[in-house]
Amino acid sequence: MSEQAERPSHDARQAPRRVGAGCAAEPQADRPSILLVNDMAGYGKVALSVMIPLLSALRLNVYNLPTALVSNTLDYGKFDILDTTDYMRSTLGIWDELGFTFDAVATGFLVSEEQSLLVSDYCHACKENGVPVFVDPIMGDEGVLYNGVTEASVQHMRNMCSVADVIMPNVTEAQYLTGMHVGKRMLREEELLGIAQALHDMGAKSVVVTSAMVEGAAMEAGEGEGAARHVTVVSQRCRADGGACMTLLPYEEIPVRLPGTGDIFSSVLIGRYLNGRTLTESVQDAMDAVVDMLQICKDNDDKYKGVPIEQYLDRVAL
Repeated sequence: MSEQAERPSHDARQAPRRVGAGCAAEPQADRPSILLVNDMAGYGKVALSVMIPLLSALRLNVYNLPTALVSNTLDYGKFDILDTTDYMRSTLGIWDELGFTFDAVATGFLVSEEQSLLVSDYCHACKENGVPVFVDPIMGDEGVLYNGVTEASVQHMRNMCSVADVIMPNVTEAQYLTGMHVGKRMLREEELLGIAQALHDMGAKSVVVTSAMVEGAAMEAGEGEGAARHVTVVSQRCRADGGACMTLLPYEEIPVRLPGTGDIFSSVLIGRYLNGRTLTESVQDAMDAVVDMLQICKDNDDKYKGVPIEQYLDRVAL
């Protein structure tokens, strides 16, 4: 992979630029600022309750726009969700009048079609003004969509791909976004490359696909023909014809489910990247952080709470 493809295409610490619409590269106190557009759970460490402390520890000025207030993590089976679209629309208008600006924007869980359109329009304005946009298209996992996620929801997330500097789907979400190999749990390397390229074709500059399993890839580790390994895919546009350079980063799966590990992954990735690491380095750091948190918390009595991230900020802080 070329060094040019690996280096961040922006510098969030550059001299201030005032361009309006709430989206401008205007650093504060030498730290990049970031707006998080995601949900907030009252009970359990997921989404904003994970990302705010983590990205603060990673030397970013963190601001948030909640897409929903959620009673608790969904793993408990009973929950309530308050759609905050009206609040979001009003807040963005006020912020524009006040001239609030951010160096980067990261989006996560979106509740409705109306909200998706609002966030998409905002991110389009950000992209036009040179502000990097990170998209985590939260829609499903383990081969299926989450309850309540429809084809219309998938289409709205496809629209978000067109504004993403970095899109971070798991393999299930990547399959649904592209319509390729949907439901297939184990993929060949060329199939993964095709999925990543299709996401690039939708407009994403860089693609990170997590939780993928590659057929036969473990032969390099001496595990025999036909074996497979878990990988994270890092793909970046690196050729004049729009073609991509792809790197597979292997990892050992830890058979523990903890809500919020995807938010830990995206937070560390974003924090490292905005502080000057290459994308591949940032992804590897994020993978290492998730493994670390899983190892620490795998024996917790109530795993539905997620990772008590505030206790472990020193393990990822810059």
